[in-house]
Formats: sequence, C-alpha cells, structure tokens
Amino acid sequence: MTVLDENINAIQRRQLRHWKIHFRRIGGEVGRYGMKDRDEIIPLLHSLRHVTFFTRDHDFYHPWLRHPNYCLVYLEVKPDEAALFIRRFLRHPHLSTQAQRMGKVVRVHHEGISFWQVRVDKQQKVAW
Repeated sequence: MTVLDENINAIQRRQLRHWKIHFRRIGGEVGRYGMKDRDEIIPLLHSLRHVTFFTRDHDFYHPWLRHPNYCLVYLEVKPDEAALFIRRFLRHPHLSTQAQRMGKVVRVHHEGISFWQVRVDKQQKVAW
C-alpha cells in the first residue's frame, strides 16, 4: 500500500492518479486530518501492513525510524516535483517491488536516493 502525507498537494495527487499510481492519503483514506508527524503517523504505519509512506517532511529521515514492515520516503524536492519523483522512485530497479522497499528510511533527491536499511548500520546510496 502506498500512503501520501497531507503535505503532498492536490495537483500532485491528480498527476499520480493520471499515471494510474494508486495511493491512500493521510486524513482522507487513512488516519485522520491533522495527525502529528512522527508521534501519530509512525504508530499508524505500525498498524498497517507493508506500507510505503511518502512525505515532504525531513523529520521522517532518521535511521532509528527503520522498521521491517514499512518504508518511509522523504521527498527532498520542490512541492511541484513530488509526483514525478514518487513515480521515479516506484520504478527504480532497486526499489520497484514492495519487498525491496520494506525496512528502509529513504531520502529522494535530484542526485539520487539515499537510505537507511534495517540491520545495516551504514547509509547507502543509489543513483537514478
């Protein structure tokens, strides 16, 4: 399941739908509007199965947030680039399947993808 934070705007969500990328949104289909970032969203993700969560909030990019049952993706891009980078991320050969994504805390940016993985103490990087 793909879940978007409230900070991914409506225009970007429409673009994802146009590309037939299915998702649920915090406050719309999952959780409630105005959920406190890590304090409420992380427990919500623990209650769901195999979630890839996309946000523009840098507070989600910390190695101690790694968990085998979800993937956190921090989009370090402009608001109007979110959909494009979500699609690029989901199509990346190293991260295109749910199994490849689980257990990772990821930072997506123009230069590539950086991530922390469960049971790996070193930050890893892959290029676009």
